[in-house]
Amino acid sequence: MTLNPPMSVMGKRGTTVAAKVQARLREGYHCNSNTPSDEYLIPLKLTWTAPGALQVADVKYPKPSMEKYAFSDKPLSVFSGVFDIVTEFKIPADAKPGQTTVAGKVKYQACDDRACYPPKTLDVQFPVIVE
Repeated sequence: MTLNPPMSVMGKRGTTVAAKVQARLREGYHCNSNTPSDEYLIPLKLTWTAPGALQVADVKYPKPSMEKYAFSDKPLSVFSGVFDIVTEFKIPADAKPGQTTVAGKVKYQACDDRACYPPKTLDVQFPVIVE
């Protein structure tokens, strides 16, 4: 998986801004969605470890696909190809103007039609300019 965070996000104090992280899985691979079909499956999860002066209001994942694979009796809730994860950040009214960096991690498990591979965690970060 590769991640493409925004080049930067700009927002005024006291408002909410949305930041889109684009994820891309190689052809022939999928990962479990953030709401996998079975509890033993590892979900895709974006967590913000250093939101700077911002507060995480919401993380929105795309609608998953229900796909049938030979290794499972029932369809699985997955993401594949290119998809976006959107986070809404609240900029506090008393935030200091200027640039801050938000940093997070995306945990996922890539699979193909025959096997799943060890889970991985990717770092993601981008600057936010507070006006």
